Amino acid sequence: MAPKSLFYSLFSTLSVALASSIPQTDYDVIVVGGGPAGLSVLSSLGRMRRRTVMFDSGEYRNSVTREMHDVLGFDGTPPAQFRGLARQQISKYNSTSVIDIKIDTITPIEDAAANSSYFRAVDANGTEYTSRKVVLGTGLVDVIPDVPGLREAWGKGIWWCPWCDGYEHRDEPLGILGSLTDVVGSVMETHTLYSDIIAFTNGTYTPANEVALAAKYPNWKEQLEAWNIGIDNRSIASIERLQDGDDHRDDTGRQYDIFRVHFTDGSSVIRNTFITNYPTAQRSTLPEELSLVMVDNKIDTTDYTGMRTSLSGVYAVGDCNSDGSTNVPHAMFSGKRAGVYVHGEYPIPVFLPF
Repeated sequence: MAPKSLFYSLFSTLSVALASSIPQTDYDVIVVGGGPAGLSVLSSLGRMRRRTVMFDSGEYRNSVTREMHDVLGFDGTPPAQFRGLARQQISKYNSTSVIDIKIDTITPIEDAAANSSYFRAVDANGTEYTSRKVVLGTGLVDVIPDVPGLREAWGKGIWWCPWCDGYEHRDEPLGILGSLTDVVGSVMETHTLYSDIIAFTNGTYTPANEVALAAKYPNWKEQLEAWNIGIDNRSIASIERLQDGDDHRDDTGRQYDIFRVHFTDGSSVIRNTFITNYPTAQRSTLPEELSLVMVDNKIDTTDYTGMRTSLSGVYAVGDCNSDGSTNVPHAMFSGKRAGVYVHGEYPIPVFLPF
């Protein structure tokens, strides 16, 4: 046998041996989370024929929102309709699949003999799945105070994102719900949409919070006065819906919700819509269980290229990560970016000669 032929024969034999020594996984990539970010990952990897499965628990931060906005081509589309259409379009990629169940645990597995690693995921029914890479699109939950009427109206006239919902209530009487320390930020975001603004600080207008706010905005009192912003520090007892904006719209898409804010002193105030400033928390316990580095309760991806996390092989997209993906377009961007990096960084166990 010629030396060159012998070399290729030995190389091919070695390649096959290496391939057989590396444990096979059920999928190339497991995506956890079925919102816009997770769907974007699934689409991106499907187009590269990566064996990818997306697990969807059916829990979404915008599930109660009437409709999405600022999503080009889908402005005014209900979130469920958007997800359904995305799934339908992605289904043409034969390497992708969707399983509607929650993933309870994910465990990194090191195979010392094969000098490789992979992940084992277990769903709510106890079924196991393995993959080389994991993408978390598990999202956040809004920590809504226990104020009667608030949760019932969440996403329907009471919202947290002015880009998502503010325009549909433009020029209506606006209320700001949350701590005094967040008032100026909300006003700066919304003052081009509203001229009648009252901040309901619910007892948080305290000397300590005044100092905290002044540290960030030294002239905050003068600025709010210049914008004619009212501050009402009475304690809120409940928020009552008087009119549903879903049933009262004009030809431009403006929604006319009406609410009555009841205070503990027995008085009340009427507002049409509210922006809120409440904290968020990770929806899933998976980031904690995987010991991922966190930044302000979000998965740290700012120090890692391509939506990588602190754990090799794990990526985070959408609201759950620290890159600021707090709207649908940004969530989709983060998913696409992760998909590109996951594909490019997938381990290649066999190198065949050209």
